[in-house]
Amino acid sequence: DQLYKKLRRPHKERLAFLEKHLDLVERRDDLSVERVTLYNQLGEYEKAKSLIASRKFHPWEGGEGKISGQYIICRIELAKKAIAEKRYQDAISLLKETEYYPFNLGEGKLAGAEENDIHYFMGCAYEGLGDKENAELYFRKATVGSAEPAIAFFYNDQQPDKIYYQGLAWRKLGDEKKARSRFNKLINHGEQHLFDHVKIDYFAVSLPDLLIWEDDLNLRNQIHCNLVMGLGYLGLNDRKTAERFLGKVRELDINHQGLNVL
Repeated sequence: DQLYKKLRRPHKERLAFLEKHLDLVERRDDLSVERVTLYNQLGEYEKAKSLIASRKFHPWEGGEGKISGQYIICRIELAKKAIAEKRYQDAISLLKETEYYPFNLGEGKLAGAEENDIHYFMGCAYEGLGDKENAELYFRKATVGSAEPAIAFFYNDQQPDKIYYQGLAWRKLGDEKKARSRFNKLINHGEQHLFDHVKIDYFAVSLPDLLIWEDDLNLRNQIHCNLVMGLGYLGLNDRKTAERFLGKVRELDINHQGLNVL
């Protein structure tokens, strides 16, 4: 499955392969996480949610943040769907499930976890209910955090989409100048660093995904830079240019879950 993932095999093909050997998959947390991830990537968020709830996961070095990340993704995506369908209370309930991780995930939430996306959608849900006070409270929470983009090497590094949601939150609060500053920072960062030669020049534990094959850090940098530029243009409502950069991300890595903003 790692090889198929590196070869960018379609999600449905990989999922069918894993489920053909389900007795083996269910013996391993890492493969179980891949199965959950594939359901999230295929938009089957309820199935992913159910699979996560049905298993007791155990921590392993290099696996930090993997299952908790999928736990959050399926709830955010189901909350976005609920907001689109005007089921605002359902969205709030789903997002509140991210406040504490259940014991079966095998890991707790990091202190200072970046949750700009969660707070932004909480604000949208309260806005839908006409609760202006709570909507503003969560939009303000969504503006907090570093506004300087950087490539995320480790599971606790800030993801670049958090800055995108900072911008959306400032827009909701009526400060278009601050909103556009966030989006322009994403674009400028991508333009400045697209051709960087990237290396990690110190010993580090818990680098994810370096299981059999070494990761191409320059490729990861290209993906990162195209992603931040795409997010920046998306924030500036230039969807055509955004699609060009985000399409490049999809071309380089069909498994990148940062494309869920579309």
